[in-house]
Amino acid sequence: MREFIGKAAFVTGGASGIGLALGRAFAEAGCKVMLADIEKAALDAVVASLSGSAPEIRGVVCDVADSASVDAAAEASFSAFRKVHILCNNAGVGARGGIDHIALDNWHWVLDVNLIGVVNGVRAFLPRMRAHGEGGHIVNTASMAGMVNSGAARGQGFAPYPASKFAVVGMSEGLAVELKPLGIGVSILCPGVVRTNILESARNRPERYGPPAPVDTANPVYASFAERVHWHGPRGGGATSPGRYSR
Repeated sequence: MREFIGKAAFVTGGASGIGLALGRAFAEAGCKVMLADIEKAALDAVVASLSGSAPEIRGVVCDVADSASVDAAAEASFSAFRKVHILCNNAGVGARGGIDHIALDNWHWVLDVNLIGVVNGVRAFLPRMRAHGEGGHIVNTASMAGMVNSGAARGQGFAPYPASKFAVVGMSEGLAVELKPLGIGVSILCPGVVRTNILESARNRPERYGPPAPVDTANPVYASFAERVHWHGPRGGGATSPGRYSR
């Protein structure tokens, strides 16, 4: 898909990080854009700031881990734009792992957002993307952690984040093969460490996943990673996993 003018894009995690950058880029290319995010205040602010930069830009509150919420966001998007040509399953979160304390709540939360969130997006949007017959493109945000588990060097080798991202890469590769004959492309975005809200991922963690484990900010491994996040690129660019369900 090379022509963007007149097309419509849906982006999860759209209130910050990579999601915001994608939404802005699509708007500047002439797309109608629906930004989705779990945090309403941040979403409203972003939509207001981008108004006038696209033929039409809107926002919808969406928890990608909740299939009903994604269905509602899809309905709002197709109701507003009639057709959606670009689906960006970008929302993601991070949580600590390791072998000392295997917290199942962390695994459920990260896998539900990072992996099942992609499944929910494809399930809600793909049938209607196929139905309009104009082709399109799906972008699934994974991570370099889905290619090489560099987290092992930080003592996080056995962790839900890289597991979820490896799964997104594998799923997307299979999806690309199935959708190519239908004129719908699939890309996998695998960013490295950049400056976003990754260290605040738990700020919007739903109560159903329990409280997050406290973080030892004095730990030299954590401090080193925090410094890398702080200095890698401008805030609002890309991310491996931001504070909201976005990156």
